[in-house]
Amino acid sequence: MPSHVLILGGTAEARELAAVLAARRGLRVTTSLAGRVARPGAIAGEVRIGGFGGAEGMAGWLREQRVDALVDATHPFAAGITTNAAAAAAATGVPAVVLHRPAWEPGPEDRWHTVPSLSTAADLLPRLGRRVFLTTGRLGLAAFAHLTDLHFVVRSVELPEPPMPPHTEVLLARGPFTVADESALLYDHCVDVLVTKDSGGEATAAKLTAARELALPVVIVGRPPLPDGVKAVPDVAAVLTWLGLSLR
Repeated sequence: MPSHVLILGGTAEARELAAVLAARRGLRVTTSLAGRVARPGAIAGEVRIGGFGGAEGMAGWLREQRVDALVDATHPFAAGITTNAAAAAAATGVPAVVLHRPAWEPGPEDRWHTVPSLSTAADLLPRLGRRVFLTTGRLGLAAFAHLTDLHFVVRSVELPEPPMPPHTEVLLARGPFTVADESALLYDHCVDVLVTKDSGGEATAAKLTAARELALPVVIVGRPPLPDGVKAVPDVAAVLTWLGLSLR
């Protein structure tokens, strides 16, 4: 039974896990956020903002704060944080697990093109459409900046950082979004191709359903691999089981 759990957060699952654990008497819960979102919303338990200073800095924090369980519930594409967390856990002997939500799977009517990187997605786009709904995050637009003949609709919680394509329309919005929301967006903006990362989960899957119903091609950027030897579980219930706690 742990007494102090550190959650590396930034996802809906991390928020859910923090709420469940913070309700347990005698259990200290700290959620660490990178600080890239100005208004992250309310999170149960303690919250720290900012980086650790790499794997060594994280290891020092684990020792100083007497953390006895580490849950990496960051985004599936936060590869750097996951690598540092694995190294910090190994250096300190703190048990660690990655909450790795299942990847999306295409259905028979989906027109998916799975690629290994944002740059590969950019190379493929001119053959698929002219008006692109781009939902790969505000930090990855540089990979598409050279596509001067395409029009991009970019949705982000906060303003994206340049460089970005010259013909870019930014929509500031925070999900979750319904299928009706996504269908209306695709229709109103005359989108003919969707680009997204394989985030997995239900929170952002509505756009895939909308694209399927409109018979639009979808470019899916595959996930980076997890570090060797890392234990991964698919959901909050599995994390609780790993911690030796019941779901109640």
